[in-house]
Amino acid sequence: MKQYNQIKAKYPDAMLLFRVGDFYETFGEDAVRCSRILDIVLTKRANGSDNSALAGFPHHSLNTYLPKLVKAGLRVAICDQLEDPKTVKGIVKRGVTELVTPGVALQDEVLSSKSNNFLMAVHQGDKSFGVALLDVSTGEFLVSEGQEDQVAKIIQSFRPSEVIYQKRVKYNFSDVKSKFLLDDWAFQYDFAVDKLTTLFRTKNLKGFGIEDLKEGVISAGAILAYLDDTHHFDIQHITSIQRLNQESFVWMDPFTIRNLELVYSPHPKGVTLLNILDDTKTPMGARLLNRWMVMVLKDLKTIQRRQIIVEYFHQFADIRYDLREKLGQLTDLERLAGKVSTGKITPRQLLQLAQSLKLSEEIKTISEQSNIKEVADLFTRIEPIESLTQKIFDTLSDEPPHQIVKGNVIREGVSEELDNLRKIQFSGKDFLDQMCQRETERTGISSLKIAFNNVFGYYIEVRNTHKDKVPEEWIRKQTLVNAERYITEELKEYETQILGAEEKILAIENQLFIDLLQEIITKLLPIQQTAKAIAFLDVLSTFAEIAEKNNYTKPVLNEGFELNIKEGRHAVIEQQLPIGEQYVSNNVELNSENQQIIMITGPNMSGKSALLRQTALIVLMAQMGSFVPAQAAELGIIDKVFTRVGASDNISSGESTFMVEMNETASILNNISERSLILLDEIGRGTSTYDGISIAWAIAEFLHQSALKPKTLFATHYHELNEMSKSMERIKNFNVSIKETKDTILFLRKLIPGGSEHSFGIHVAKMAGMPKRVVDRANDVLKVLEASKTEEGISNKTEKITQDNMQLSFFQLDDPILESIREEIMNTDINTLTPVEALMKLNEIKKKLGK
Repeated sequence: MKQYNQIKAKYPDAMLLFRVGDFYETFGEDAVRCSRILDIVLTKRANGSDNSALAGFPHHSLNTYLPKLVKAGLRVAICDQLEDPKTVKGIVKRGVTELVTPGVALQDEVLSSKSNNFLMAVHQGDKSFGVALLDVSTGEFLVSEGQEDQVAKIIQSFRPSEVIYQKRVKYNFSDVKSKFLLDDWAFQYDFAVDKLTTLFRTKNLKGFGIEDLKEGVISAGAILAYLDDTHHFDIQHITSIQRLNQESFVWMDPFTIRNLELVYSPHPKGVTLLNILDDTKTPMGARLLNRWMVMVLKDLKTIQRRQIIVEYFHQFADIRYDLREKLGQLTDLERLAGKVSTGKITPRQLLQLAQSLKLSEEIKTISEQSNIKEVADLFTRIEPIESLTQKIFDTLSDEPPHQIVKGNVIREGVSEELDNLRKIQFSGKDFLDQMCQRETERTGISSLKIAFNNVFGYYIEVRNTHKDKVPEEWIRKQTLVNAERYITEELKEYETQILGAEEKILAIENQLFIDLLQEIITKLLPIQQTAKAIAFLDVLSTFAEIAEKNNYTKPVLNEGFELNIKEGRHAVIEQQLPIGEQYVSNNVELNSENQQIIMITGPNMSGKSALLRQTALIVLMAQMGSFVPAQAAELGIIDKVFTRVGASDNISSGESTFMVEMNETASILNNISERSLILLDEIGRGTSTYDGISIAWAIAEFLHQSALKPKTLFATHYHELNEMSKSMERIKNFNVSIKETKDTILFLRKLIPGGSEHSFGIHVAKMAGMPKRVVDRANDVLKVLEASKTEEGISNKTEKITQDNMQLSFFQLDDPILESIREEIMNTDINTLTPVEALMKLNEIKKKLGK
């Protein structure tokens, strides 16, 4: 326990798994947490005067239990025995061999194959924040710099598993589950440059284009310091670092990424755009698509290059089918390369790596045979690795085990010494059979047999009926009820030879396996480049597959400022509709000349919000390189997408719905550009009617008067805003149409010119299952308000219908109320009413009239 406490003191914030014999044990508070998370028994063991809690599990179950602890957000220090207990007198030397945290986990059970597992470091400089992201399982290393909103956007986009920072950082990492404070010494520029140049074996960082990102470089250095702290020293698979330049991608603030539900949904059963587009065949492709969703291009040439490849695969379906069939057989090349570097790859996984590399050669051939330069050039600069692939096949057996200690890892013919030792091992049965037959003939003991156990090794067993025939030179080792067991000098010599062969075989196989890994490590860069090229093909062939399946078309992108979508659809909603129901498509046209702002009015549930979102999704899909759900689309490049959609309180920060709304809207107005697309939904509804109308009017007016003329869709319930089109020439009124019948309203969901005068909120309440009494009462109150609309102010109307506990007195009745009662009586079939039903109907009318 003294030894345990000394080691635990070095890792106070981690759960210490302390190896004792065949078990990993936890003590004290660690044991309580461990038993709760793993659902294992919590006991107590007296250790001197200490009667502490204890919980443990067998060491061979580590891969089962460790992922559960890491997923719970814990840092786990694995303390192993550093000496063979058989050779040590007293306490075995122990030490922490690995510190596993959510951000540096390498276990397959912890990682998701379809998303990266990023560790994030944040450094706050004098003028800006530095941010670095590392996925230690794949070697992807990103660095960026910016203001506080850039930190928020990166967290929202990349969803890091863990963030490390120093005390001076003034930022609330509430969205990150696991956080760790690192000492100030890890956040030093010179230290960071030294760590990075040593890792990449370069003189400086100019080749990576990050030398001017001082704060970002400091963050990257802090990540490498953290890897040292967590005993992750074998990181040769981290071969480069990439600048994450916000200027290269469409700017979307955290609200927009959340509101559009691009990669995740705040709703438990929500469907995201990623869910619709992700039909990728490889884990590398899935992770790349995830990245593209939040790092949308705005460089026209790069987008068009992607479009050419998507169109090629869309046009030549047979080639696409062949390619995707081969992609589906690949394993995760990126993460297997990481396992090679860290030495955590199993023999069977290494064979899978070779099989995938061989398949990649076939994929390379498909690419090179295409007539499309953009496809044919994908693999041209990658160093060939066919010889390495063949070396793996030539070294490993056809069916290697998961664990090297199981043996039969190395193929016959690789090592002459290994082959000879195996002959000794496998000829053992014949040797024992011959010895048994010889001794039986020599002694006349017919029931003699030779066997093995872990206590005595090899022995000869003789039944008691024949023990008088046992030769004198045999040495008795054990007496059983019906037999005696003996050993001989010849048998002990054979045992030494056979057991020695097993140990030597294991040692030779282990060394040959390590040598093979070292050779593969020298080729990690081309393996990673191959994985990236395959991921690129995977995503773009997926775009083509989805386009064919969902009837998407190729959009036309240009450097202009117009947005023209013909019969556009919402990519997510149309896939959720019942079978046979068609999504109602719509045209949207925006430009800076005569239709900069579209003011959309219409009933609740008519599809205003869906129309706003689908416009943004079509733009983003197009700039990812994908085809889009529309009959046609001609789009000028968008550089920023802003949304203010839906209501969300931030109660933990003491912010109301309206405050959140104003914060998000202020962010939009302060960051607009001439290529911005702005989507505003129900601005101002979180406050009083007059306040709301005033704010919404002022925002629309601000956007119209701005010299930047950002393209805007403005959905509102405030029909008064339709008046703006009379004095502002670039604001146009549209409404989402409905069809009224006597008792119902049919939502046509079609956008047509002109404003709307009604919201039909009461009808929506009826559809939602509101009690009939409440719906009828709401209709009565609405008629009072509408009847007095031209005669009285809002405050007078409210006062009129709230007197006497919201019940209308008889002398306050207006004609609309009497009319509603008259209609109810006229629509009642008296002949079918029972006396009780008649009394109930009379009671309802009485309640309407009040006391």
